[in-house]
Amino acid sequence: MRLPYTGGCQCAQIRYKIIKQPIRLIVCHCKECQTQSGSAFGMSMHINKDSIHLTGKLKTFHRIADSGHKNTGCFCPNCGNRIYNIPQSLNGIYTIKPGTLDDTSWLRPTSFIWTKSAQGWVPTPKEIEVINGQTLKTKKFL
Repeated sequence: MRLPYTGGCQCAQIRYKIIKQPIRLIVCHCKECQTQSGSAFGMSMHINKDSIHLTGKLKTFHRIADSGHKNTGCFCPNCGNRIYNIPQSLNGIYTIKPGTLDDTSWLRPTSFIWTKSAQGWVPTPKEIEVINGQTLKTKKFL
């Protein structure tokens, strides 16, 4: 898949363009990601904050993660679709919700994290790194 990558919310009020290659794609099984996604896990594509150009105005929600760091969720104020998070612990990294990309066919996660909270019916592919806590290695996926 060639840059730029484009995406947006369900109502199209928010649109974005990613102009630099992402760092990694993770699948997180923590309870917060399960709640936020309304599913068994959440996916997050890490990008440098200067990699995204956004049109539209986002609303934010702040919470304190298990790590004690602030995590800011950024979403469309109209349809509520989460676009990205700003985890304080990842200094300068945004975590895009990759389901908001226009084309998701090329996505391949490199890591499953917080697997101690994973639903028992979710299989882990053999080629995926498994991390029971939140520490991630700097392995790139592209």
